[in-house]
Amino acid sequence: QVQLVESGGGLVQPGGSLRLSCAASGSIFSPQAAMGWYRQAPGKQREFVARIRPDGSTNYADSVKGRFTISRENAKNTVYLQMNNLELEDTAMYYCKDLFANSWGQGTQVTISS
Repeated sequence: QVQLVESGGGLVQPGGSLRLSCAASGSIFSPQAAMGWYRQAPGKQREFVARIRPDGSTNYADSVKGRFTISRENAKNTVYLQMNNLELEDTAMYYCKDLFANSWGQGTQVTISS
């Protein structure tokens, strides 16, 4: 079983930045597992945000490309999502996912408001 704990969410103004963290643990967690960030806004379906593969290659949703950066620190079993130039439309609950184990974290709320 894999446990994922997200942190770093909060309330920021448009144009601001946040860095989300996802700490992974558990008996079957692989430090080399592909990891992803997803988000769900009120009344909308959960959507893909970013993914990082074991080889370090990354993919992003078009809506966040150039503003968000996913990275990982294997020694700490942690995946990060650096979010810059935040927009009102980025408001959502952000979830981390272990793509190999198909496990989700509990989410961290990101709210963009002036």
